[in-house]
Amino acid sequence: VQLQASGGGLAQAGGSLRLSCTASGRDFDDYGVGWFRQAPGKEREFVSAVTWSGGSTYYAESVKGRFIISRDNAKNMAYLQMNKLKPEDTAVYYCAASKGLAMRAPRDYDYWGQGTLVTVSS
Repeated sequence: VQLQASGGGLAQAGGSLRLSCTASGRDFDDYGVGWFRQAPGKEREFVSAVTWSGGSTYYAESVKGRFIISRDNAKNMAYLQMNKLKPEDTAVYYCAASKGLAMRAPRDYDYWGQGTLVTVSS
């Protein structure tokens, strides 16, 4: 599975952005999809994840109630709708694919896409 994240850009605090993760290759719907982010000088951190069917979703406490993850297996796409953005959401965002049950750590993922930069101004 090859992944590519897109949709990043500049937003004002309180605004919204929608990130997309485009998958190519076979069997995308065999994989759970996660979103991670990495700010300058910080470790990569979990943001959100969705299971292969879309039936279960998971969020970091810092984004719960503001971000929504979804996927469309027919289109080989996953999305992260980011609302009520804050300056501390500024980071490079990555999507990743996992065949495992655990989905909150980078080591749980098998494939990674290139990141997309999100910058939130105050």
